This record gives sequence, C-alpha cells and structure tokens, in this order.
Amino acid sequence: MQDENSDGWKRLLDLISDAAARNIEEWTPGSLMPPEEWHSIVTLPPQIGTLKSVRKLCLYGSSLVRIPPEIGEMSALQEFDPYTSYRLHWFPYEITRCSQLTDSRISTRALYGNFKNRNPFPDLRRETDFLDSIRPMTCSICNTQLDDTYTTRWISLNIATDVVPLLVFACSHSCIDSLPSPPDNHVSKPHRGGRSVEQPPRW
Repeated sequence: MQDENSDGWKRLLDLISDAAARNIEEWTPGSLMPPEEWHSIVTLPPQIGTLKSVRKLCLYGSSLVRIPPEIGEMSALQEFDPYTSYRLHWFPYEITRCSQLTDSRISTRALYGNFKNRNPFPDLRRETDFLDSIRPMTCSICNTQLDDTYTTRWISLNIATDVVPLLVFACSHSCIDSLPSPPDNHVSKPHRGGRSVEQPPRW
C-alpha cells in the first residue's frame, strides 16, 4: 500500500506538476529523488495522466508494483522503460491507448504468463478486495462509467516491443467479447486467472 503522506510521494507529485508545466519530453523520476524516497514508491500517482508531452518514461530499477490506468492518457508516449522493476508483474489495459508507443524495455521474466517461466496469473475471483481498491472510474475498453457490476479479465497482448499481461476492468461482457486476440504462444483468450488456466509450454 502506498503511503501518500510520505516525503517521497509528495516529492513525486511536485515532480509531475513541474514536468507537466514545462512540457518535459523525457521523464526519469528516479533520478530526481533521493534513492530512499524513490524506492518507497510502489505505485505512480494518477496525475501521470497530465504528462501530455512525455515521449520517454524511464522507471528503471523502481520498486513499483502497479502502474495506474491513467498512463493511457499520456498521449505522446513513445518509449516505456521500467526495466529491472522486478515487482511489476502486470500492466493496466489502458496502456493500449498510448497509440504512439513503439518501444519498450521490460523485465519480462517477472511478468505473469511470460513464455520463459509461465508465472501463474492470480485468480481474479479471489482478489475482490484488491480489485475494488484499484478499480478505475471508467471501463478499460469503452471508457464508460463503471459501476459495481464491473467484471475483470487478464489478457496478454503486444505492447510496443513486448508481450505483457494486462488487467481489464470492463463494464459488460460485450466489451470483453470485443477484446483483440492474444498473440501465439500465450493464453488464447481473456481469462480470470487461477490454477484452471492452461498456459502453453515454456520455451
């Protein structure tokens, strides 16, 4: 759980405000904070959605466990580098809205469903409290308002130069049905995770 009263969190908010005001194109927050503060950050603030000019987001060596869905509002994003952020096991589906994103550097061995080790996907049916705590305001797919009847799925898709597991919050089963097909050698359709999910053999 992120301590939003910590010095690190407050400094990160200030850095985001400054980067947004100055239309920064390359943003590496870890280089702008004391190491102990940077490593206290386990999720980025939703305010990252205000970084409309950032083309390269470098999160190298972070302690992040979650990227917020507002990353999808970073409309200029072209390069995404959270390399060696080994606690990042998945990403929000909203990252697919970054239409200019073409380059990524991700520690894929840490990801759920990675073809080298097939890390198991958590069972979303057993994670209701966690899902409620991170639920976005709108559907990951159609961007309409979410209510308490939302549904969730895992799906593996190509994001820039990597295949990554994405968490989907959907307003309806029709939105789930509209999801694209995963690439070969990954679970072939959206799923809820858990032991019943059959993954392809490791490479």
